[in-house]
Amino acid sequence: MLKGSIEKRGKYTWRLRVDLGYHADGTRNRPDKTHEIDDPSLMKLSENCPKYKDATRKLKDYLDDQLAAFKIEVLSGNYIKPSKLTFKNFYENEWVPKYAVIELKNGTTLESHCSKINNHVLPKIGHMPIDEITTMILVKLFADMRKPGARVDKKGKKSTLASRTIQYAYDVTNSIFQRAVEWRVLTKNPLEGVKRPQISKEDKKARKDRKNYFEEDEAVEVIDKLLYTDSKWRLFFLGAIMGGFRRGELIALDEDDCDFENNRLRIDESISSTKNGQADITDTKNEASNDYVDMPQWYMEELTVHVKGMRKLRFEAKANGTWQGGDRNFVFHSGTGKPYYHTTPSQQWKNWCERHGFRNVSLHGLRHTNATYLLGQGASIKEIQHRLRHSTSQVTSDTYAHVTKKLSRKTTAHLDVFDPKVRPQSVPKSEKGARSL
Repeated sequence: MLKGSIEKRGKYTWRLRVDLGYHADGTRNRPDKTHEIDDPSLMKLSENCPKYKDATRKLKDYLDDQLAAFKIEVLSGNYIKPSKLTFKNFYENEWVPKYAVIELKNGTTLESHCSKINNHVLPKIGHMPIDEITTMILVKLFADMRKPGARVDKKGKKSTLASRTIQYAYDVTNSIFQRAVEWRVLTKNPLEGVKRPQISKEDKKARKDRKNYFEEDEAVEVIDKLLYTDSKWRLFFLGAIMGGFRRGELIALDEDDCDFENNRLRIDESISSTKNGQADITDTKNEASNDYVDMPQWYMEELTVHVKGMRKLRFEAKANGTWQGGDRNFVFHSGTGKPYYHTTPSQQWKNWCERHGFRNVSLHGLRHTNATYLLGQGASIKEIQHRLRHSTSQVTSDTYAHVTKKLSRKTTAHLDVFDPKVRPQSVPKSEKGARSL
């Protein structure tokens, strides 16, 4: 008969242990695991129970069942020895290099994922052994995030975390625990018992009220203003709104990517971050993002003039020893060949909008503007998918559902001419003849 023991360790946690005798080196072989009680009725019994022998019959039966299940787990070979890895160790040394960097690649998405963990999760549970993090600990973690003062800015000012930030932190934390289970560091994801935080009504309303794209008439005004703006940024901004390019794709655009003969631009690289003062040049977001994008002939003609100007600057910079572009010939740079810092275009766009009286649509919003405008002009979802280089048409449909719904209502409105309340009634001749009889 396999021996086992049960020992109370915390308010709602018990340690289950199985005695397998001795290892070959003479040390005791006693696998153990921590079990957390999540049944409210049993939790109340557990609160006042200092030892297993003092437990009520109901609680004892429950714990005996858990010990029996643990014995089966050990004997079947499914038992995973508790790791002394802390959550921080696993996150930094396993999840980031072996999953996040591969799946998300380097760039703003990875940085955003990591910032949520570094700022909101590690300070609370980073020091804890990953196998000792229970569901109730995580329930408290995300409940505390919703409290006033959970957000602290660089100046030490406290405020409330946005519900979307909390939801984002939950998703990334869940991904970390899921990988721990897949890689057999844990037997169960402790977040499975924690409901995903919901976005608050206030945040939903704020997101709904803010349209991060220009409507058709606004887009025309923006383009008209850009066409006659004397700014070194005009072709960058026009490229974003005409081609639907991401910021990093335009920063990484090279002269070799410009196909002036066929009026198109090749997208195969992106600069979404800067590390140690150097641009981090990576592949695009996904394989579908690598493609040529057709551009208006007038834009390519203006870009030709711009590229010639950049070549002149390159020759001058190399002659006086100020060239910093190496063997790369970026289309957009400040004159020394070094690509722009990854956030510079966004700030320049914000300044341009404020200067000319346009509402606050982000630089990425020009990509959405491109799709919104073309859908309104009759382009299909498939055509937009190809132009924006989405991985699937479903991504395009989901992203621009608000536009397609609007167009659907507009299309349906054409059928209002058949409304019997406003349309003259016509009676078939056969009916007229029947009535006259």
